[in-house]
Amino acid sequence: MAAADTPADLAVTAHRGPRRLPALPGIAVLGVALVLVALYALTQGAADIPFEVVVRMLLDRLPLIDVSAGADVPASWSQIVFDIRLPRVLAAGFVGAALAVSGSAYQGCFRNPLADPYLLGVAAGAGLAVALAYISPLPVSSTGFVSLPLFAFLGGMGTVLIVYMTARTAASLDNGSLILAGVALSAVWGGVTSFVILNNEAQVSQPIMSFLFGGFNTVSWQKLLLGAPYMVIGITVVSLHARALNVLQLDEEQASHLGIDVLRTKLVLLAAGSLAAATAVAVAGVIGFLGLIVPHVARLLFGTDYRRTLPVTILGGAALLIGVDLIARTIMQPQEVPVGVLTAILGGPFFIALLRGRRVFL
Repeated sequence: MAAADTPADLAVTAHRGPRRLPALPGIAVLGVALVLVALYALTQGAADIPFEVVVRMLLDRLPLIDVSAGADVPASWSQIVFDIRLPRVLAAGFVGAALAVSGSAYQGCFRNPLADPYLLGVAAGAGLAVALAYISPLPVSSTGFVSLPLFAFLGGMGTVLIVYMTARTAASLDNGSLILAGVALSAVWGGVTSFVILNNEAQVSQPIMSFLFGGFNTVSWQKLLLGAPYMVIGITVVSLHARALNVLQLDEEQASHLGIDVLRTKLVLLAAGSLAAATAVAVAGVIGFLGLIVPHVARLLFGTDYRRTLPVTILGGAALLIGVDLIARTIMQPQEVPVGVLTAILGGPFFIALLRGRRVFL
């Protein structure tokens, strides 16, 4: 439950209007939906496993609970659920939440409803950094995965700063200049990444190509456990700054009068958002538009108070990407469609609709 409103919160509410649907029921519904989507995703694949069997298998792994999955359950099902599908589903949930929260942080910091890791070039910058890591002498196998989030963070954070400074120098920091700077820098980073791919042997280029399409087919428990802490840190820091994000929707002078250190707060939020997004890229590759779609829908349904929309964004991002990954690996069995391809098909028309309708929900 949200704490009592401070004078800063009341000023922001008066500036931006009332919220829409009540948040707590929405959070509860999304929480249940997330659990159900995750459980259903564990049942689907080349080997379909009954829903109730999956539930019993998961309950049996909990401490102090002894639930028999049934004597007729094949031994291979346990390996499929716990070694292949469960880390993949959890990774999709973490990545979806991280990208969605990152989009919220960028949109709040820049007061720009079109900002997200993909359109600002953060995903492309992180992708280029990871491609460079693959051709560097550093280890980037599963045992050396810890180096990938660092490379991705440096590439993503550096891109944010370049985009911000370019847009601020070119004109007033409006929606158009920021997004144009991001798109331009994405094109540059994409060209450099293509050059890296073309000038390396197949055994180096193939992992980079797979990485650029985005997906979870290479996720393992080790990769998830190495990447999840970075995403959790980024999500937590952004969530703890929900009140500050509310105040940042006013102009900088008003935010300062209400007790916000604007520069410090923006730097912290941009660093946390970039850490979450860059680690998501390191785990799953380049997955676009999720950070645009989920925060917009959360604001449309639940209003613009970040204390209420951030939990919705976290749960919605996780559930959406688990669902998209489920479609990606089952729609053309035994082949997989890259997750990044599906999110682009979903997000491109959404972005065009925003531009045509100018539906700005900030």
